[in-house]
Amino acid sequence: MPNNYKNAKLDLTATTATTLYTCPAAATSLVKSILVSNDSASDSTITVTITNAADAIFSLYKLKAITANTTIELFTAPLVVEEGEILKVTAAAANRLHVVASFLEVS
Repeated sequence: MPNNYKNAKLDLTATTATTLYTCPAAATSLVKSILVSNDSASDSTITVTITNAADAIFSLYKLKAITANTTIELFTAPLVVEEGEILKVTAAAANRLHVVASFLEVS
């Protein structure tokens, strides 16, 4: 079972749900960190969800406030993402937020 350290990065240029990471077949991932940076002079919010293999959507963060010109860490403990599950992020305002996720993928 190889272990691969990876990251996923997004510049949220729209206000629609955007896929940050999809766990591949025959793998499990431990998401260690999700950093959100607001590079604008205005406050914003972010919503983070996970969709399971049955297409059920679960909120991890709903309208989490991100202060202007700051970066926050969303996780205090790792999140297990199983085969076929999808992490999505949605910005309340376009062109303000950048997201970086760091994870360990085990296959």
